[in-house]
Amino acid sequence: MAFNHLPVGAHDALGPLSRTPVTHSLPMSHSHRSRRPTAAADTRPSPDTVLDRLSRGPARAARITHTEHLPPREGRHAVWPDRIRTDVVAAIQAAGIEHPWEHQARAAEHALDGESVIVATGTASGKSLAYLAPVLSALADGAEAPNGRGATALYLAPTKALAADQRRAVRELAGPLGNAVRPAVYDGDTPVEEREWVRQYANYVLTNPDMLHRGILPAHPRWSSFLRALRYVVIDESHTYRGVFGSHVAQVLRRLRRLCARYGSDPVFLLASATATRPAASASLLTGLPVTEITDDASPRGEVVFALWEPPLTDLKGEKGAPVRRTATAETADLLTDLVVQGVRTVAFVRSRRGAELIALITQERLAAVDRSLPPRVAAYRGGYLPEERRALERALHSGELLGLAATTALELGVDVSGLDAVLITGYPGTRASLWQQAGRAGRSGQGALAILIARDDPLDTYLVHHPEALFQQPVEATVLDPDNPYVLAPHLCAAAAELPLTEPDLDLFGPAARDLLPQLEAAKLLRHRVTAWHWTRRERASDLTDIRGDGGRPVQIVEAATGRLLGTVDEAAAHTAVHDGAVHLHQGRTYLVRHLDLEDSVALVEEASPPFSTTARDITSISVLETETEIPWGAARLCFGSVEVTNQVVSYLRRKLITGEVLGEAKLDLPPRTLRTRAVWWTVTEDQLDEARINPEILGGALHAAEHASIGLLPLFATCDRWDIGGVSVPLHPDTLLPTVFVYDGHPGGAGFAERAFHTARAWLTATRDAIAACECEAGCPSCIQSPKCGNGNDPLHKRGAIRLLTHLLSAAPEPVPDLGLGPEPGLGVGPGPEPGRAPGPGPGPAPAS
Repeated sequence: MAFNHLPVGAHDALGPLSRTPVTHSLPMSHSHRSRRPTAAADTRPSPDTVLDRLSRGPARAARITHTEHLPPREGRHAVWPDRIRTDVVAAIQAAGIEHPWEHQARAAEHALDGESVIVATGTASGKSLAYLAPVLSALADGAEAPNGRGATALYLAPTKALAADQRRAVRELAGPLGNAVRPAVYDGDTPVEEREWVRQYANYVLTNPDMLHRGILPAHPRWSSFLRALRYVVIDESHTYRGVFGSHVAQVLRRLRRLCARYGSDPVFLLASATATRPAASASLLTGLPVTEITDDASPRGEVVFALWEPPLTDLKGEKGAPVRRTATAETADLLTDLVVQGVRTVAFVRSRRGAELIALITQERLAAVDRSLPPRVAAYRGGYLPEERRALERALHSGELLGLAATTALELGVDVSGLDAVLITGYPGTRASLWQQAGRAGRSGQGALAILIARDDPLDTYLVHHPEALFQQPVEATVLDPDNPYVLAPHLCAAAAELPLTEPDLDLFGPAARDLLPQLEAAKLLRHRVTAWHWTRRERASDLTDIRGDGGRPVQIVEAATGRLLGTVDEAAAHTAVHDGAVHLHQGRTYLVRHLDLEDSVALVEEASPPFSTTARDITSISVLETETEIPWGAARLCFGSVEVTNQVVSYLRRKLITGEVLGEAKLDLPPRTLRTRAVWWTVTEDQLDEARINPEILGGALHAAEHASIGLLPLFATCDRWDIGGVSVPLHPDTLLPTVFVYDGHPGGAGFAERAFHTARAWLTATRDAIAACECEAGCPSCIQSPKCGNGNDPLHKRGAIRLLTHLLSAAPEPVPDLGLGPEPGLGVGPGPEPGRAPGPGPGPAPAS
C-alpha cells in the first residue's frame, strides 16, 4: 500500500525522527497512586520538545496554525469531613492520597448532607474520589447492619468499559475495608450465574443506563432489597447525556426515583462531569431534582501545549475538480507513527469505528518498516468489539504493553489510562467539552502533556484551526436535552406503567407533557385507565418500545457469510448508510465487503476482501413545514422555527481511494425511504434581496445549497451536536414558504434541541458560516468549505461566491440575539412537536440526516 500522496518534496513520514528502535516504554501509573511526581515522569521530554520534533522541516511547520500554552497550576488541599469513616480515610491514604483537593471535600460535604451535587471540573481532577469517599463510608456503615447490606449505591456509566474500569478502581481503593464494600458490574456481559449474586449481595452495583432501562427497572421485585437500601446514585460523565440519549436517560432516572419511593428510599444523586456551562441546571433537568454545582477545580495541572494542525492540499482533484486536502486520517497515522517510534505514549482519538481501525492499520504497516517489534504495540479501541476483545485491550493499556492507540470515544469517557504523554484528536469532536475531555487524557499523572487537533477537510475544522479564539476563549457548552419530547416520554410512561400502575400523583414526576400524552396512549391501546391508575395492556415488554440511545429498532447483526460468525453489530438507524450493499466494513484490522443487507431480518452478510477504497453513502431529502412556531423578521427575510416532516432516502454510495479520498466512482442503491417528524430552523429571502445581493436565477440554487452545507458544518460550534445529528435542505422555491428557503433540522424523531439552539444563536452561527466560506483558500468550493460528504445531489449545484454574497446580505439586517421562547434561561431546552392527532408518538427510527 502506497502512502506518498503529497506534492513532490513534501513527503514526511518518519523523516525528521530517529529510527532507533523502542523496546521498552515508561511504566504506566496506577489508579489512586500518590500525587508526588515520579522519577520516570521527570525523564519524559517536555511537550514543546515533542512538538518541535514533529514539526521539523518547512513542510510540517507550515501545518501548525496555532499553538496554545496552558501554564501549570498549583493544587489546593483540604481535609475530609469528619463524618467520613476513619477506616475509609485510611484506605484513601493507603492509596497514596494524603489529603483531598478542596473540590473533593466540598462535594463529600454536600453528599453527606443529603444534597444532590454535580462536580464539573477538569479531566484527572479526582472527581471519582469526590463521590467515592461518601459512598464508601455509607456502604461501610451499612455493612454493619444485621443483614450486611444496610446501604447500597448504584453507579451509572455511559459505556461498559468505564464501568469495568471503575470496578477495578473501587476494588483497589476499598481493599483495606475487606468485605464491607462489594462492587459488581451488572451489564449485558455479566454471566447469568453471577446475576443473582449481584442482586442479593453486592452493595455497589456498576451498570449503564441501557441495563437500568431494560434489565433492572422492569425486574424491580427481584431488586427490592437493593432498591430499599439505595443511598446514593452516581452518574459518571454526566455531560455525555445530551440530545435524545440524555432525554431518554432523564426519564429512566425518573422511573428509578419512582420505584425507590415505592420501596421507601430517597437516594442522593452524585454527578461527575467535564467542565460545562450551567452544570447544575443540566443536572437538574437530567435528574428532576435540585442539584448543587461545584466548578472550582482545586487540583494541580501540568503544562499543556495544544497545537492546531491543518493537513496540506495535495495535487489531487476531487468532486467537480475541487482541490483535495490530505486526509486527517493519513496525517494522524503519520503523527502516531512518529510518536511511537520516539517512545511517546499516545492515544489518537477518531470519531468513527472505521477511522480507528484504519489509523491503527496504517500505523502498524509503517512501523513494520522501522522495527518489527513495534506494530504489536499499536491497536485500535472502539465500541462494537466483543466483550473479550474489549477487555484484552483494556488490560494491555493498563500494563503498558501498548504504546499507541487509535480510539473512538469509547475510551474518551474516563477509563483510567494514566501515564499518556500525547493525544491526537482526528477532527473536531463536536463540542468543546469533548475536545477538552480528550485532550485531558494525556498528562493524567500530573506531568506536562501535548494535544494536537488535526483538522479534517470540513468547514467547521477549517474554521477552528484559523480561529483559535473559538476554542480557547469561549466557555464550554451547556448540555442540551429535552425530557418532555413526546417521542421520548411516551415509551417511558408505558414502561413505568408496566413496572407499577401509573397514578395521578406520578405524573408530576414525569413532567407537564405526561398528562397530554395519556389519552393518546390509551387510544393506541398501549395503556388502559382503571379507576385510579393507568395499566400496561400488552404481553410484550414495555421497555422494548424504545432504544434509549435514540436509534430505535433492533441492531443489525454483521455476519461473515462464509462461516456464520458474528463480527459485531450496527444500530438500525445507521444500517442504511453503514452496511448497505457494497459498503466497506472494518473489524479488528480486517476489511469486509457487505454482500447483502437484509432489513427484514436485521442482518448484513459480509465477506473478507481487500478493496483499495472506502465507501460513503449519499442520500436525498425532501421537507414539508407542519407548524411555524416562531418567526423573526431579518429585514425582508424571515428566520423561523417549528415542526417539519422529512422524507429521506439513501440512493447511492461513493467509492473513495484510501488515504487520499479521491473519488473512484458512484454506485446506485435501492433502499426504501424513511420519514421523520422533527424540529427545524429555516430562513427565507425575497426576490428583492436576491437582486440586491446579485444572486441571479442561474446561481440561486448553488448559493442556497452552498450556504446550507456550510451552515450544517458550523452548527456543532454553537449546539452540542455532531454534524451527523443534523440535516438540511435548500430549495429555490419551497411550496410551503413560496420563497427561496434553507432548512436545518434535527435528525431525531421529535427533535433534540439542536435546531432550536441554532435559532437562538442564528446571527453568530450564520456569521461564522459566512466567514468560514470566505476564508477558505479554494477558488470555487471544496470539502473544507461548501462540499458535503453525504450530499445526495453530488455536491451540485454549488456556488461559493454566491453563498458569501447571500449570507452577507442576509446578516446585514439581522437583529441582536433572538429573545427566548419562554422555555427557560438556557436556549435549547425546548419541547418537541406533538404527534399526529389520535396517535401516540412512535419509538421507531427516523431517517439519517441529509446533507
